[in-house]
Amino acid sequence: MKEPKICILRVGGTNCDAETKAAVDDLGARSEILHLNKLMDDKLMSYDALIIPGGFSYGDHVRAGAVLGKKVSSALSKELKKFVEEERPILGICNGFQVLVESGLLPAFDGVSDYPQATLAINGSARYECRWVYLKHENRGKCIFTRELQKGQKIFMSVAHAEGRFVFPKEREEKYLQKLEKNDQLVFRYCNKRGIYADGRYPINPNGAFYDIAGICDSNGTVFGLMPHPERAYWGVQLPDWTGMKEAPKYADGRLIFESLVEYLKH
Repeated sequence: MKEPKICILRVGGTNCDAETKAAVDDLGARSEILHLNKLMDDKLMSYDALIIPGGFSYGDHVRAGAVLGKKVSSALSKELKKFVEEERPILGICNGFQVLVESGLLPAFDGVSDYPQATLAINGSARYECRWVYLKHENRGKCIFTRELQKGQKIFMSVAHAEGRFVFPKEREEKYLQKLEKNDQLVFRYCNKRGIYADGRYPINPNGAFYDIAGICDSNGTVFGLMPHPERAYWGVQLPDWTGMKEAPKYADGRLIFESLVEYLKH
């Protein structure tokens, strides 16, 4: 098995890049945290996968992920197009998800779009939400980032965002939702502890996302974005109630996302 080489992209305002590196390195990958300016010199194709971690890139000026989304689209246009065509995985976490949507890499129903087909709007609560949430796995097998999960499986991760309300244009909601489901691009929906969908109810759905959507992939299953932070739910000692446990587990549910990616790359 080869040792996967993963690029973790950062710019001003990025955070969680160190935690993301620790997670993928723990699984046997070789990752590098690289500033966008250093990735512009035809370096992207030297990596097997790209991760855009969470944070507040460029201070979320204009709207979350908008500036970095446009910079990525323009600075890496040819390399990024080839990267996607070769089905090299791209993972966007929180702010990274916002970037993927803003750059047209998600949902990308018919390939990378020249304009955003969705947006991650201000939370319905109109405030920053930092809490642990339950997610239900909806994917039927296309998404390479959830291969370690069963369909219908419930997992526990944390969110930390002010603009995580996934929405489509109102006039295209039903059409685009049908495409997500038909193409097996729907990956995670918010649910409660028993696995019952939030149905928009706060705080089970922490941001008011349409159809309780917490994560989607592209039509190939190799580009994936989600609002919750798997790197903040990688180790058992990151769980919110671990101090009350008789014995904390070594790992938490977020590990499944990175494990799926690394195992896919190794084979």
